[in-house]
Amino acid sequence: MSSFVLSRSFPLSRVVAALGLLAVAAASAHADTFMDDKWAQQVCSQWNQNQTLTTDLGGKDGWVANNGGKGYKALQMYRDGCGASTRVELDIAPKDGKAMCVYAGPVKTTKLNSSVDYLMHASDADWTCMGKGSWGCGAMGAMMSGKLQFEGPKMEAANVMGPFGDFLLLTGKVASSKSSCPGGGKVASTK
Repeated sequence: MSSFVLSRSFPLSRVVAALGLLAVAAASAHADTFMDDKWAQQVCSQWNQNQTLTTDLGGKDGWVANNGGKGYKALQMYRDGCGASTRVELDIAPKDGKAMCVYAGPVKTTKLNSSVDYLMHASDADWTCMGKGSWGCGAMGAMMSGKLQFEGPKMEAANVMGPFGDFLLLTGKVASSKSSCPGGGKVASTK
């Protein structure tokens, strides 16, 4: 049985630093995959804590009220390198005068209504740019440049650029890994 003895050649500060690096590596290895179900649930929670999203998109006649009578707007998104079959869904519903995220996870809305629901996709590089709010990657820039591809009510989206920008920033706030696709598949090159 061997024992570990600290010496001048291997001081305690190096042990602490090494343990810190191992903890960071372990945390990264166990991070949720970007746009998987767990990631979506964390984005949903962040949505509900964002006053711009909940308040500016809420109200009796607000953005969230245009839901086609089904009681919620479906926001589906995916990574181009992972394909449309890996879509994740957030459902936003009116609740107490606010626009609240009430569901996040696997797609449950099988037929999107293009006059109320949204389908968004982009490359990982563009999702990263939008999640950071980098120059040219804000809501308007991402839409106008084609970094963000989406289907849905374009005029409605144009009228809520401020809150939409906050939503794009949420995609970068939740710690996650882009090294694989949701479900563990390999990320295909998109460029």
